[in-house]
Amino acid sequence: MIRPSSLWSARAVACPSRRRVRTPGTVRLPRAMAIIACILMTLTVSAAPKQNASAVARIRSVLRTQQEAWNRGEIDGFMNGYARSKSTIFISEDTVRRGWETVRDRYRKKYSDRAKMGVLTFSDLEITPLAPDSAVVLGRWNLQRAKNRPHGRFTLIFRRLPEGWRIVLDHTSAATPAP
Repeated sequence: MIRPSSLWSARAVACPSRRRVRTPGTVRLPRAMAIIACILMTLTVSAAPKQNASAVARIRSVLRTQQEAWNRGEIDGFMNGYARSKSTIFISEDTVRRGWETVRDRYRKKYSDRAKMGVLTFSDLEITPLAPDSAVVLGRWNLQRAKNRPHGRFTLIFRRLPEGWRIVLDHTSAATPAP
């Protein structure tokens, strides 16, 4: 029984379903927590487009830096766009290669001189952030060389690592050469 003479009891509200007494403050606490949660979610959602725009710009910068390094004949500079990890994956020509050094060795062997490297351009880039620390990139690559113009498509998975955005998976395919 609630006694009106008690200060505590005068503010109490009976909650028969739980058979205990609730004070108005305990009723307000869940509501306040829900309001705070909504405010925090709104701030997070409104910050997401800014984070996505920043991620897209940084990933474009990595790809631009790779293209520039390639066109200077610097395979090691080009490789700076990849995660220096044994788990880095490169897929092409029906082969899966694992590890940053393995991928670099493949580039060095296949493009052993400037004539083979040609001039690289990336185009039709579609960068889609998947999470704050990952994104997928679709695009086209084109090599302009004296004797031919190989080209194709690529799919890249980028991860944001301590050293910045880096490619952790590259699936590149070449188009069939024109006759």
